[in-house]
Amino acid sequence: MRGKHVLLGVTGGIAAYKSAELVRRLVERGAEVQVVMTAAAREFIGATTFQALSGRPVRDSLWDAGAEAAMGHIELARWADLVLVAPASADFLARLAHGRADDLLATLCLATSAPIVVAPAMNQQMWANAATQTNVATLAQRGIRMVGPAVGDQACGETGPGRMLEPTEIADLVEPLLIGPGPFTGQRVLVTAGPTRERLDPVRFVSNRSSGKMGYAVAQAFRAAGAEVVLVSGPVALPAPAGVRCVCVESAAQMYAAVQTELPSIQLLVATAAVADYRPVEVAERKIKKRTESLTLEMTRTTDILASVAAEPKRPFVVGFAAETDAVEQHALEKLLRKNLDMICANEVGAAKAFDCEDNALLVLWRGGGRAELARAPKRELATALVELIATQYHASTRAEPQADRRKDLG
Repeated sequence: MRGKHVLLGVTGGIAAYKSAELVRRLVERGAEVQVVMTAAAREFIGATTFQALSGRPVRDSLWDAGAEAAMGHIELARWADLVLVAPASADFLARLAHGRADDLLATLCLATSAPIVVAPAMNQQMWANAATQTNVATLAQRGIRMVGPAVGDQACGETGPGRMLEPTEIADLVEPLLIGPGPFTGQRVLVTAGPTRERLDPVRFVSNRSSGKMGYAVAQAFRAAGAEVVLVSGPVALPAPAGVRCVCVESAAQMYAAVQTELPSIQLLVATAAVADYRPVEVAERKIKKRTESLTLEMTRTTDILASVAAEPKRPFVVGFAAETDAVEQHALEKLLRKNLDMICANEVGAAKAFDCEDNALLVLWRGGGRAELARAPKRELATALVELIATQYHASTRAEPQADRRKDLG
């Protein structure tokens, strides 16, 4: 968002406290943020907070003599690359739907040619009210985008739809509007993430240390790059990225089935998931009791999801991941060739490396001898750099050969 101008409107509601965090999230992505508050918003949060976070004086009145001497509201309307109203109260939605210009924020929305996005926040009964729903439909017909609301507990003690989305979710959803079409606009990408669990009995399973953070960051980065993203995820403690369809699975067999279901409609598969290579031959119907000094488990191979997709006669562009404890480049190259992948992203794992961490580093290899090293960075930043690298190789490969011809031997 670097250099982009976001006019953030804050209306009256308890969710206004989230708007301070939203300013932080927009600024950290490079946006310049100008906050415009309604009179009601000032009853919930002070202007000083927004000024400190945005670095710009807050505007709140059409009757500011200094600003309006130079038609300040028109200048702000022209300055904005995006108008984002969060929270957007029921009252504001009604005024916007009826074209009112009775305060600075409503006037700006009429005077701007920039895209307008609103993040509703209100009591669940107010959201469900026929008048509000009619106003929402009217705004949608006029091209005003709606993000949310979410469903959950509300300040009034009720539960239902009406919560404002979290600041990071809103930033994720509006980012593509500011950066324009990305390198994957019009493409459908499938990302696998997290671990799988292979059951031993009703209470125990075999799994691994994958947190899913890298895969979720990759899914977010593809979404920001314009792709329609499907995320097939093993069990993790992470919220689904905004704008991404998430399919939750548990076992390797379930992940394989989910991938096969999505396969006919995707152009890229990025397999970050740490899929179990083996599963128990038999799953006990009851909890296994501690009756012997040792326990032997017979394991059998699971289906290799990555290799099976790469072996399809008409297949997507396939990017694999390799987590290695030693000889990282050697093992990654062997996997690239053996499984006939287009690219592979390798990282060293072990104590305090990759798993359960907020940062990572990657060695990326691709067919034809290509090689790049992505230095250690927070996983979100690393994912963005990786998606840019994948875009270069993907578009080069689609220009050079049709998808059906990618099955040839890499050796």
